[in-house]
Amino acid sequence: MSIIKEFKEFAVKGNVVDLAVGVIIGAAFGKIVTSLVNDVIMPPIGLLTGGLDFSKQKWVLKAAENGKPETAVAYGAFVNNVIDFLIVAFVIFLLIKGINSLKRQEEAAPAAPPEPTKEEILLTQIRDLLAKK
Repeated sequence: MSIIKEFKEFAVKGNVVDLAVGVIIGAAFGKIVTSLVNDVIMPPIGLLTGGLDFSKQKWVLKAAENGKPETAVAYGAFVNNVIDFLIVAFVIFLLIKGINSLKRQEEAAPAAPPEPTKEEILLTQIRDLLAKK
């Protein structure tokens, strides 16, 4: 039974749950970025390059013959993946920058001085009484 208890403690720790949420959101975000690159960014770039579709660009090293598939370097897919990475990296940079600026604003706010404890108030009253004598 201790293994089950240990697993339960491990699985419900905040870090593990946060990591799982991050992975799920990251996967969904990856799909969004891929769609952004393939459906929004690459068509205008292809138009500027004369209708060139990067995702289908390749260097054929050996043509298909006798039912064997061709051997090719698909550099267009690589270009799309590099653009995906750059967009994701830039968006994450902006998110981290925004989070850090919010943290700086929280740190900059002055903390209110703590209220004196009952003992401090009592000692202050005693000091004031002794000072009067």
